[in-house]
Amino acid sequence: MPNKVAFHTLGCKLNFSETSTIARGFVSEGFQRVEFSEPADIYVINTCSVTENADKRFKTVVRQALKLNPEAFVAAIGCYAQLKPEELAAVDGVDLVLGATEKFKITSYVNELLNSPDRNQGHGQIHSCEIADADFYVGSYAIGDRTRAFLKVQDGCDYKCTYCTIPLARGISRSDTLENVINNAREIAAQDIKEIVLTGVNIGDYGKGEFGNKKHEHTFLDLVKALDQVDGVERLRISSIEPNLLKNETIAFVSESRSFVPHFHIPLQSGSDEVLKQMRRRYLSDLYVDRVAQIKQLMPHACIGVDVIVGFPGETEEQFLETYHFLNELDISYLHVFTYSERDNTLAAEMSGSVPREIRHKRSKMLRGLSAKKRRAFYESQLGSSRTVLFEGENKEGYIYGFTENYVKVKAPWDPTLVNTLHRIRLTEIDEDGLVRFVFAPEEVAV
Repeated sequence: MPNKVAFHTLGCKLNFSETSTIARGFVSEGFQRVEFSEPADIYVINTCSVTENADKRFKTVVRQALKLNPEAFVAAIGCYAQLKPEELAAVDGVDLVLGATEKFKITSYVNELLNSPDRNQGHGQIHSCEIADADFYVGSYAIGDRTRAFLKVQDGCDYKCTYCTIPLARGISRSDTLENVINNAREIAAQDIKEIVLTGVNIGDYGKGEFGNKKHEHTFLDLVKALDQVDGVERLRISSIEPNLLKNETIAFVSESRSFVPHFHIPLQSGSDEVLKQMRRRYLSDLYVDRVAQIKQLMPHACIGVDVIVGFPGETEEQFLETYHFLNELDISYLHVFTYSERDNTLAAEMSGSVPREIRHKRSKMLRGLSAKKRRAFYESQLGSSRTVLFEGENKEGYIYGFTENYVKVKAPWDPTLVNTLHRIRLTEIDEDGLVRFVFAPEEVAV
């Protein structure tokens, strides 16, 4: 009987895409994949280290696995595993910790260790590279449900933002070949997946090759244009992209493209130029204003999401309010708010002017409130308009949910025939839970 293996992913869409590829590798070698909530012989945890909470969650997930099977083999991979392998290996029950390059060879390590006398010696076995050795690229994609896939196109980052550990965890910026990305997109389309979300660490930097080759054979715009020609993909969505790398040409192409949807997620981090300089971001607030204006000029109905960090070292009350007012006046749709947390081996962790935690949380709460206000205003601006919705596959308390092309979340009474279908709808009202109700448009045709 084959060994059962289960996976749990912490963190970003990029982690989800890599978990899926690693899982397919296990299945191809004869392992049986099961849900993480089920008893398994092997549990693989793909870790994240962007925030403090992601670090803390690891121990909780290990305990959940061992509760299901106290004798299970537990492996840790991902960013936290690269940054702090000794810390993870010391967690009770962890058998194996793999770094940035080793995680893609996990089945070899697992097969070797499963019946090894070196197992369960009170400390997990570590295989972790120097991050400078992470100079090759492994393509991946994740199919989270029947409707949407996350397609990895780029990995690593050459930016030196003072708060960020990602370059330490994932290495230099490098990209998949255009040919591989297109082939993966075709594989996804062949599985009747209607939407592909492009993911990476810094996807606007797409084009940098392996082994430190910085020559851009193709640009992000080349990638977008090529993907737009792939048959069978109804929707393509760009995930987070740096404002300085989101070019006018790309915005213009998306506005007229066949498959790309009017939805952008653009990290800001601060509305204060002084703080942006301390963060070593590669733009100032004026450029951000220009990006938003360019999008809204060509796509007035576009949804724009924003990442923002509160409580960065030295952030004064005036600088925070500058960020608050900057965002309040900007024509954006929602915020992802991150409360700054000190990360080892970053320049920000050594800066003076640490903001007290209670003030960080107060500022975070204010921006989350602003986000709710912005989302509501965006949804209200869409009422009465006709949009196309892609319905998802989960029955949540008698309702089916879906997203329009411009990322308005809608709901309707559960109907299994709607799952993974596209329909033309007219948005009618905002429900008490903040989601949007609709009627089917007379011209709607299911896809």
